[in-house]
Amino acid sequence: MLRVIDTETCGLQGGVVEVASVDVIDGQIVNPMSDLISPDRPISRQAIAVHRITEAMVAGKPTIEQAIGRYHGSPFYVAHNASFDRRMLPEMHGEWICTMTLARQLWPGIKYGNQALRHSLKLDVTPPDDLHAHRALYDCYVTAALLIRIMAISGWDTTQMAQRCQPAKQPDDVLPFGKYRGQPVAVIAKKDPGYLKWMLDNVKDLRPPLRQALRKYLSQLQ
Repeated sequence: MLRVIDTETCGLQGGVVEVASVDVIDGQIVNPMSDLISPDRPISRQAIAVHRITEAMVAGKPTIEQAIGRYHGSPFYVAHNASFDRRMLPEMHGEWICTMTLARQLWPGIKYGNQALRHSLKLDVTPPDDLHAHRALYDCYVTAALLIRIMAISGWDTTQMAQRCQPAKQPDDVLPFGKYRGQPVAVIAKKDPGYLKWMLDNVKDLRPPLRQALRKYLSQLQ
């Protein structure tokens, strides 16, 4: 069983206003679930223009912490642009599969929005009549149909899809976060050695190989 999940939010910075899911079992889309959510912040006008969920619609609804329990229980969660939904739902424990990432691998050079892929791939899907694109359950149906097509075309099993969605491993001598993310330690050691020293002194969970690289390049400057 693969659980396809989607969230709608108050804006790009978060605040869930709707969560929904469907399950894909033996190539069939089953078990639809959805909840409107009382968010922890106001809904932006830009977000309302996209999903059309208003403050009145979520008034008195459960919080995400109250609602999310019934969406637990799958070893794998599937989402389109999964990094976003995973950030919105940190309490979901399981591996994540991103249909956008997999679509980029299978069909290079096309548009990768959910609706764009639905039409360009002529996906066979019938979302609920009373919903529209950018409502969570509607988008779950489209993502589930895309997932079924990906599995049929590629032959990848669940484990292979999850592995293909893992971020590329950062080299040990490249900074993985912060204002110099993605830049070599050797370059930053010359440009801003104080920043590397700050990392060594304050970031307690640095990977040992990266910590060793920081010490190496800083020692060369002494």
